[in-house]
Amino acid sequence: MSAELKDLIVRQALAEGFARARIARPDAVPEAAERLAAYVAKGRHGQMGWMAERMGWRGNPAALWPEARSVLMLAETYTPETDPLAILEQPDKGAISVYAQGRDYHDVVKKRLKSLGRWMIETVRKGGYRDAETKKWIKLPPGAQAESPEIKVFVDTAPVMEKPLAAAAGLGWQGKHTNLLSRELGNWFFLGAIFTTLDLPPDTPAEEHCGNCTACLDICPTGAFPAPFQLDARRCISYLTIEHAGPVDPELRARMGNRIYGCDDCLAICPWNKFARAGRDARLDAREDLLAPDLAELSRLDDAAFRARFSGSPVKRIGRDRFVRNVLYAIGNSGTPALLPAAQALTEDPDETVRDAARWAMERLQQV
Repeated sequence: MSAELKDLIVRQALAEGFARARIARPDAVPEAAERLAAYVAKGRHGQMGWMAERMGWRGNPAALWPEARSVLMLAETYTPETDPLAILEQPDKGAISVYAQGRDYHDVVKKRLKSLGRWMIETVRKGGYRDAETKKWIKLPPGAQAESPEIKVFVDTAPVMEKPLAAAAGLGWQGKHTNLLSRELGNWFFLGAIFTTLDLPPDTPAEEHCGNCTACLDICPTGAFPAPFQLDARRCISYLTIEHAGPVDPELRARMGNRIYGCDDCLAICPWNKFARAGRDARLDAREDLLAPDLAELSRLDDAAFRARFSGSPVKRIGRDRFVRNVLYAIGNSGTPALLPAAQALTEDPDETVRDAARWAMERLQQV
């Protein structure tokens, strides 16, 4: 397939609103399977059983859809307008990860991926496209035409290892915090993938540019990085507040601060963010009520109120009980005796984990 078609697809991806678009082969990360197996064998995935399931697909993108010839990896920026670490200085407020302060990115990115995918299919099938600005019909070169191309789109919900594929495609590199980093975008961006039967020229993999910097490792409140480029999810606050069911180890609760959904510390401290680009989609902008929500108010949410408050937000998927558990841990860490009634009110909650968190918060505040 011609380089001309690839250039057109990349250009259209940028027109659709993506910040970057690069190509990788489905078999571009042969080391992924072994690394994943070692990670799971050490138990570092915690309760995320889905990581161990279908490891053959997750570790080998080529096996997920054998007909695919290329993977288009795309970056969608969501750079915050303010310092995400500032909220940590307000102990009576809850810190919600930047990515979850706006519309659910799964919905936003997948719609954009599908739109781009439809454009790819129609353009190749028809042998050309109508330019949006000039309204003229642009004919593809002979080498860029094909019959019935197919696509599959993925956004963080299928057994696809997006970060290794994105690094192989040249979107960036996996930093010492294991997240993807870019010299042009920093690390505030989502990843989307389009698998396609089109045979597109791959891009050059990115090189690692972390150097001697260890800022992301040093700032982690729970010591979740056993070594550079390694993460133990069982100690990661993002995992603990989102994926972990049941009570959190008391030693880790005390280190969670007021983080009630996710954690941005290792992302926010990265020096490469000086090159971060502002997000282009207003749907991903932070909602005002999620920038610094009041812990006492959040603790009073019942199931119906929780669902209403977080409608359209990624927060909704963890459910009211786990969310209120997190809020109570934050109340216990607040050092604010005025929040004691909020904790006491939940000591008889129907959920056992919430009751445990309420008692723990009360004990902490009674010692202040």
